Amino acid sequence: MSVPSKMKAIGFTQSLAIAEQDSLVEFETNLPELKEHDLLVKVSATSINPADAKIRIRSAQDKTLEQPKVLGYDAVGEVVGKGTDVEGFELGDRVYYAGDVTRVGANAEYQAVDYRITAKAPTSLSDEAAAVMPLATLTAWEALFDRLRVRSEEKKSILIIGGAGGVGSITIQLASQLTNLTVIATASRPETEQWVRDMGADHVVNHRNLVESVRDQGIQHVDYIFNVADTKGHWESMVELIAPQGMISSIVEFDGGIDLSALQGKSAGFVWELMFTRSLFNTDDIQKQQDILFQAANLIDAGRIKSTLTTTLNGFSVETLKDAHQRIESSSSIGKTAIKY
Repeated sequence: MSVPSKMKAIGFTQSLAIAEQDSLVEFETNLPELKEHDLLVKVSATSINPADAKIRIRSAQDKTLEQPKVLGYDAVGEVVGKGTDVEGFELGDRVYYAGDVTRVGANAEYQAVDYRITAKAPTSLSDEAAAVMPLATLTAWEALFDRLRVRSEEKKSILIIGGAGGVGSITIQLASQLTNLTVIATASRPETEQWVRDMGADHVVNHRNLVESVRDQGIQHVDYIFNVADTKGHWESMVELIAPQGMISSIVEFDGGIDLSALQGKSAGFVWELMFTRSLFNTDDIQKQQDILFQAANLIDAGRIKSTLTTTLNGFSVETLKDAHQRIESSSSIGKTAIKY
């Protein structure tokens, strides 16, 4: 494939409400320079995540960036170039990945991504169905097995707060397929209740009266809690519901403080999960993300895990990406939205 020297990209220079004209802008730029571990990928599809909206809203509140910041932390595409130290990939490979939050994202025609956080895409999925998987899958897998340190053989319970979203949906599936945990997930509307049941939840509870709803299921305490919705808002309920010596993990940051001492009596723990940690700090185990994506692709192609794609938007344009941002900011979406370039 002939690779041009310039590409189209979409980004932002100011943190504006998504409805404003210049909240996202199209521009032309040079193709990214490859580092020794990089793949150059011609992007064919991406998806929208809460991280996209958060970074757009927070990164340039009181300033104008000299260069537009390009978002996009899920992608599928074709390898069209590679760095000197890349192993295991060839030109023409179809790959999927979540990328690195410090680098130019997937809202561009081409993207450079470290091969150690990249894997060959599931062969059974379309580009758009595969594009919604990497970030949520990595987050869910790391939360379960790296942060909460769930052992697949143990017969315990997990409460997933925010079960119908992208991360919650994958966490339910992974817990159902790879562990012996009893899976309890929150949902508050008939359509989201059905969705989390379809993902594999054993019990569905309502986050609006969480403690009562869990205990109405005959469950006094849960061994693990994974919060992908609202850490601070559910803190007191999580403290009440967590079992002695249990573990809580969350991906949702918050302003102000929480009473961490409230966990002391139960000798319970709290741990953050951020999927970008390994790439941010180039950790010694950075390549574990490639391994997770490889295992996830095998599970998908075996029919054990299914894509959480619910909406596909067509065309790589400012209008399409604005539509995607508005959907993620509504906080009422089920599953994931993909953009097919």
